[in-house]
Amino acid sequence: MHPVTGPDPTGPDPTADVPALDSAAVTLYRWTVVHERLTPATLAQAASETDLTLPECEAAVRQLTGACLLQELFPDDRRTDGNRTDAPPVAWQPVSPQAATAQLLSARDTALRAREEALREQRRIVQQQRDGLAALVPVYLQARQHAFPQGTIDRLPDKFAVRSLLADVIDSCRSEVLVSKHGGSFSPAALREALPRDLALLDRGVRMRSLYQHATRFDQPTRVHAEQLIEAGAEIRTLPEVLPQLIIVDGSLALLPASSGGALIIREPDLLSYLLTVFERDWENAAPFASGPQAAHDVTKTMKQSILVLLAKGLKDESIARRLGISLRTCRRHVSDLLDGLGAHSRFQAGVVAERLGLTSHPVPDAPAPDEEPEPAPACPACGGPLTAPAPSPAGPRPGGRPPRYCSPRCRSRAYRTRQRERADGVT
Repeated sequence: MHPVTGPDPTGPDPTADVPALDSAAVTLYRWTVVHERLTPATLAQAASETDLTLPECEAAVRQLTGACLLQELFPDDRRTDGNRTDAPPVAWQPVSPQAATAQLLSARDTALRAREEALREQRRIVQQQRDGLAALVPVYLQARQHAFPQGTIDRLPDKFAVRSLLADVIDSCRSEVLVSKHGGSFSPAALREALPRDLALLDRGVRMRSLYQHATRFDQPTRVHAEQLIEAGAEIRTLPEVLPQLIIVDGSLALLPASSGGALIIREPDLLSYLLTVFERDWENAAPFASGPQAAHDVTKTMKQSILVLLAKGLKDESIARRLGISLRTCRRHVSDLLDGLGAHSRFQAGVVAERLGLTSHPVPDAPAPDEEPEPAPACPACGGPLTAPAPSPAGPRPGGRPPRYCSPRCRSRAYRTRQRERADGVT
């Protein structure tokens, strides 16, 4: 029998891979655990009882020793003392897999933890340097504005600089913030980050107007976020399509997304005027943000009309879904409903039928003739004062609601009490 020699008694290399065990090694390991010890004298017995050949048992001992599942015992004190010796082991004692794992991988695990800690420290230093440089962005922009009072266009390189500048300009905002956001839903993390900042802005009395897409009414986190802002005084409206991303602060600074990442900072007066005009046009055509069955029905109807318009232009479902901020599945369901409603057998036929029926053009209100005299404003029957339109409700206007009959709740209550007294007195 050839002597079985194990690995270097100083211990396994922590950078070496864990040795793979074949079926013979697993079988011999099970036999050794049952008999509590393996010796050169019992190696033949183990081979016989496990149906292994003697060379297979010798190879299995080397695998198990390399995997630290067998501990070599030497003749001096029958254990490994860490010193080199040329004497062969007199026995092998089984080691539990947990202990073998700790012995074999503890050094590697310690080295990896040290490397992770070093990487975390390097990331912290990089982030600290990034924050230090980002803090200079407002200084740079203010200096640029002073050097170029006619207006400038600058670019922020990444989202970190955008966040730093946005926090600075929002804190210094005095009158109004205009926001246009593209997409049918927004991530809950982004909404949680923006909510305290927006509520603090509204608490200072700053007006906030936001344009979302119709699809946001059907996204639960976005709807809850919008309702919280509306309750705090924000004004939110929706459209089938909006600008990809736009923020205008006090009419003097605008942020637009940059195609290469980051954002463009617009201070040029003519470009700002154009962006304000585009926003105001979209704002006039948008519907107040509202929830509820009727609002959802109205928005769905508008979205289907927008899909018809895009179908008539030859756009594919993927492009339509992307432009309207809805999922591809929802878009295809609407397209199927439209094809059934129009009795069309193809998308092209649906576009032709919709164009023939005038369904692909949005209705535009007729402007009054220049020489037409305006009708006199109705008067309140209780006090005789002029009737004014009520302030928009956060839930939006009631479809089919009657126009106001009284100028205030006080006049309405006064008229109600008068009618009650007349009924009590028998006056018809």
